[in-house]
Amino acid sequence: MSACPASRQNGPHAVTINRKAELERDGKLTLWLRRVLAEWVGAAFVQRKKRGKECPCHMSLSCKVVAMAHHRENNEWLRQLNAEVIACTRCPRLVEYREKIAREKRRAYRDCEYWGKPVPGFGDPEARVLVLGLAPGAHGSNRTGRPFTGDASGKFMFPVLHETGFANQSDATDREDGLELKGLYITAAVRCAPPDNKPLPQELANCAPYLDRELEGLKQVKVVVALGRIGFDAYLNYLKRRGQLASRKAYVFQHGAKYKMADGKTLLASYHPSNQNTQTGKLTRQMFVRIFKEAARIADR
Repeated sequence: MSACPASRQNGPHAVTINRKAELERDGKLTLWLRRVLAEWVGAAFVQRKKRGKECPCHMSLSCKVVAMAHHRENNEWLRQLNAEVIACTRCPRLVEYREKIAREKRRAYRDCEYWGKPVPGFGDPEARVLVLGLAPGAHGSNRTGRPFTGDASGKFMFPVLHETGFANQSDATDREDGLELKGLYITAAVRCAPPDNKPLPQELANCAPYLDRELEGLKQVKVVVALGRIGFDAYLNYLKRRGQLASRKAYVFQHGAKYKMADGKTLLASYHPSNQNTQTGKLTRQMFVRIFKEAARIADR
C-alpha cells in the first residue's frame, strides 16, 4: 500500500502534537521574554534598516533567534485564528459531509488519510494580495488540509502564481511539499467542503467572523482577488458588516472587473479556476495571468 503525501501530519491529534512540539522547543523562553527581546532588538533592527545599514552582527545566531521570536509574536493572532478554524463545528451539515467524504474517499485516494476538517488560510502574513475563494474541494483541500492543494483548481492556479512571482514553485500536492507564498495569502468564504460546492447562506454567515478577523489582521493587503461570485460577494458583505458599504448594487461581478473600495483596497474579480471554467475555456491561463499581474502592479504602487 503506497503512502499518501497528504497523510504525513493529518492525524486527528496533529494540531495537539504540533503545539506540544512548539512548547518543547520554546523551553523556558517565556512569552513575556520573547516579547521584550523582540521589541528591543526588532526596533533597533528596523531603525538600522531605515538608515540603510545592515544588522551589526550580520544576522548572528542570537539575532536570528530574536528575529524569529519577533515574527512569531507578530503572527500569534493568525496561528490562534487558524487553530479555531480547524476546531470549528458550527455547521452540522458541513461537519457531516466533510467527515463522510474523508471516510469514504475517492478511489484514486483510497490509500490517503484525509484531512476531513475545516481548512485554514495559507500564505504570507505580510501579504499585499489576498485571494478569496469559495470553499475547500471535497477531494482537494478537504483531503490535503491546504487551500487549492491536490486538485485540478490548484494545478491550474499555482503555476500562474509561480509565473507572477507569488509562489516559489508551481506544484502543490500536500502540506509538506515545500510550497511558500510571498506577498499573497489564500483564504475562502467557507472553510469546510460543502455538498455540490454550494454553501447555504447560514453557513456563509457562520464562517464570516473568521474572514473578518483575517481581513482585519492582514494589515498589508492592498488588493483582494475574488475567485467567483461567492468570493466576490463575501468581500462586499464584509464591508457592509463594517459599515463601509451601504449596498452591493453598484458592484457587478464579471471577470476582470476592478473596483476601488471604501477601505482603500482594490477588489479584482476573476472567474473561479474550477474544472468547469478551465476545461470549457471560460477561464484561460492567459486570462488568469493577467489578473495576478494586475494584482501585483497595484500592490507594488
